[in-house]
Amino acid sequence: MNKYSKLKPKFFIKRMKKYFFFIFILLGAVSDELTNTYFAEKISEKNLQKHLSVLASDSLKGRLTGSKEQKVAAMYLAAYFKEIGLKAIVSQNAVDSSFFQSFYIKKYFGSQHSIILNPNHKMRRAKNVIATENVLGFLEGTDKKEEVLVISAHYDHIGTKNGVIFNGADDDGSGTVAMMEMARVFSEAKKQGKGSRRSILFIAFAGEEFGLLGSEYYTKKPIIPLKNTICDLNIDMIGRIDDFHANQQEYIYLIGSDKISQQLHDLSERNNGLHTKLALDYSYNSELHPQQLYYRSDHYNFAKNNIPIIFYFDGEHPDYHQPTDDVERIDFRILKKRTQLVFYTAWEIANREGALK
Repeated sequence: MNKYSKLKPKFFIKRMKKYFFFIFILLGAVSDELTNTYFAEKISEKNLQKHLSVLASDSLKGRLTGSKEQKVAAMYLAAYFKEIGLKAIVSQNAVDSSFFQSFYIKKYFGSQHSIILNPNHKMRRAKNVIATENVLGFLEGTDKKEEVLVISAHYDHIGTKNGVIFNGADDDGSGTVAMMEMARVFSEAKKQGKGSRRSILFIAFAGEEFGLLGSEYYTKKPIIPLKNTICDLNIDMIGRIDDFHANQQEYIYLIGSDKISQQLHDLSERNNGLHTKLALDYSYNSELHPQQLYYRSDHYNFAKNNIPIIFYFDGEHPDYHQPTDDVERIDFRILKKRTQLVFYTAWEIANREGALK
């Protein structure tokens, strides 16, 4: 005899409801994993190479901030954001919006630069003032659209020296094209009815090589209030293998993931363990490390405002800030895999129930 045979029908109904509830939760979790994997696999080496071959070409002469070539790169990014369906959110007037957040940089003697927060007409026309722009593309979320995840990379480099072009394929062409490809895939997910719960703002910063100036300007003049910004995932050089990992090429340096939010660090580790299985190297994570990398890319201007961040980095290599930092030296296989790690992390942040703590 079944031990429940003498129990009332209400017992069975209550018990089955409980089972169905847990089965529903389990199936939902499995569905989410299948969905993010489906879209992560759409990240394309071919697309990464196509965009990098443009941005790091000799014709753009190293994308020095303020140069006409940097502005060509900015137009390329804006045209791409529009093509894939991102919104322009920088107000120009009561009607029009732009993908460009324009700002001005004052150049001092030597190599010192600073942003001008509120330039007047005379300042803008001064000989030692550089006009430039960040490029922003916005993907609106669903039920948590007021909360915004930033995915960022800087698209400027150091230009030319004595007629020699410094193309900056890795620094930071690699991060810029990774951001572009993630923007395409997140936008495609939305078109297929799988849009993220939170909004995502993709930002290509200018002026990083002059001292993180584009991100400084954005965080001082944010288009979306910083109180609504829940995280910045910043990508700066992810296309090469450094000398320390010649025998273990499946790696990435992570910096800052545990500084402000332990949950961010934990979900980053979990997504890597579930999906990309890269060796996560935290050698540069200490704020006391001699290289001081926690302070040296655009994420830091968000961290200063107590916004959780992760900085993704491949390490310094002999071609760093050299004219040999060319597309031919990029490892597109590892670039794709590292981009997928950022994507999986971004997907969970953009869709999880609670805020990062």
